Amino acid sequence: MAAISLGNSTLKPLGDRVFLKVSKSAEQTAGGIILPDAAKEKPQVGEITAVGPGKYDDSGKRQAMDVSVGDKVLYSKYAGTEIKLGDEDYILLSEKDILATVA
Repeated sequence: MAAISLGNSTLKPLGDRVFLKVSKSAEQTAGGIILPDAAKEKPQVGEITAVGPGKYDDSGKRQAMDVSVGDKVLYSKYAGTEIKLGDEDYILLSEKDILATVA
């Protein structure tokens, strides 16, 4: 289990949830056109900063998480709860909303 210290509080996801830092979206297109905030597409890639202990299976044992802290992942577009801490964007989502790891 990993926990993140945020000022005076500590964030520790529960169950099969993960807390990840959202990657920044592109500021301009490949052709050099600068995009305004309204035209930027919501990023779907992030780096995991904290992982919950995993959920319980039918027999009462914890299932191990498939991802770990530091993994870069691709997640569903409208999944999770968005959290803004300072200038950074984070998202808290369930492990089932993670589609793939990015190498």
